[in-house]
Amino acid sequence: MWFIADLHIHSHYSVATSKAMEPESLHRWAQLKGITVVGTGDCTHPGWLEELQEKLQPAESGLYQLKADLATSVDATVPNRCRAPVRFLLSAEVSSIYKKDGRTRKVHNLIFLPDMDAARRLQAALARIGNIQSDGRPILGLDAKELLKIAKETTDEAVLVPAHAWTPHFSVLGAKSGFDSLEECFEELTPLVPAIETGLSSDPPMNWRLSSLDGLQLISNSDAHSPVKLMREANLFDTDLSYAAIMRAISEPNSPEFLGTLEFYPEEGKYHYDGHRPCGVRFSPEDTRRNDGRCPECNRKVTVGVLHRVEKLADHPSGRRSPGARPYKSIIPLIEIIAEVEQVGTNSKRVNGAYLDLLSRLGNEYHVLVEAELESIRRSGSDLLGEAISRVRSGQVGIQPGYDGEFGTIRLIDSQERAQISGQLGLF
Repeated sequence: MWFIADLHIHSHYSVATSKAMEPESLHRWAQLKGITVVGTGDCTHPGWLEELQEKLQPAESGLYQLKADLATSVDATVPNRCRAPVRFLLSAEVSSIYKKDGRTRKVHNLIFLPDMDAARRLQAALARIGNIQSDGRPILGLDAKELLKIAKETTDEAVLVPAHAWTPHFSVLGAKSGFDSLEECFEELTPLVPAIETGLSSDPPMNWRLSSLDGLQLISNSDAHSPVKLMREANLFDTDLSYAAIMRAISEPNSPEFLGTLEFYPEEGKYHYDGHRPCGVRFSPEDTRRNDGRCPECNRKVTVGVLHRVEKLADHPSGRRSPGARPYKSIIPLIEIIAEVEQVGTNSKRVNGAYLDLLSRLGNEYHVLVEAELESIRRSGSDLLGEAISRVRSGQVGIQPGYDGEFGTIRLIDSQERAQISGQLGLF
């Protein structure tokens, strides 16, 4: 069956996350978004795993669902057109901070597990190394290679994938504390790493520039810290609904069961460009080289972003397509599109009301962003909203790139175009 999966999120036990990151809310928002399988995140945290055990029940092999009494209550808040089954897959992110080859490394990895027993065994193994209770995403002085070994010792079915592989500070290929290749990080265990998560600040074409990544699946997930952020990136599958089938699709190069990804426009990611946020300095890689890597305001080193890092490690020019590359669609979250059209903040009641009204008329967010007829969107929303979504679909998006922890700024319709579109379409 065809479905969307978002496999990297966090629970309310993680630092800087919404209290709404709980199973009931995830069940609701997955339906609003159009997601069938959502990662639990944080299953290495004892409190979160206990909550999952309390609120979830087994579904298909290796997957879980919200218990019936809770689901009935939550589903009553979901528009009829959006209601659909939701499954949970056990996942976690682990932060490894350690010394290797004379440098401090800070690498985040995702771990996927087939059942609660495996999660408990992994908890016990990691608890012997460090504190797994202070944060949903534990920070351990553990070599990433050793983490992979521990995960596989926990269960052969465990799958480890480097998280947001390019971000500067906490990733396997990041400019600040990563490596120049997966082999440097995982050594002889590298063949056990089947995929990388590209992260919000890179997209598949950027990763296709490295022949060293050709044999890997490129997966994308939201890394959501609040429910509304689900599906800002996600994966498309055509498999049986089971843990084994999903992991097989991720693990087998060129798998026909892995259909591709939904992608943030990478320019919108908060580490796409270089720069120094305290001074408001945003640099392209060329700007950084021209300024010898220094901020012109304070002379400190700028943070080297993902685009620059990809260019440094790439062995192919831009435009190269990797053998077996999967398709992808670039999207902008519907809430953000509505906020720009309405010219108010994304957290406003006006935007939230318009969002839910549109979903009640047309269906889930994926359907609105990708499938719905533009005329239906215009009738159900507005002429401007229809035009904005049309531009997202065709790639007519203006973005001031993100840098040094600052998200990029989207511009779909400027003030002059706004008046013209409203006037022209109003004639009809």
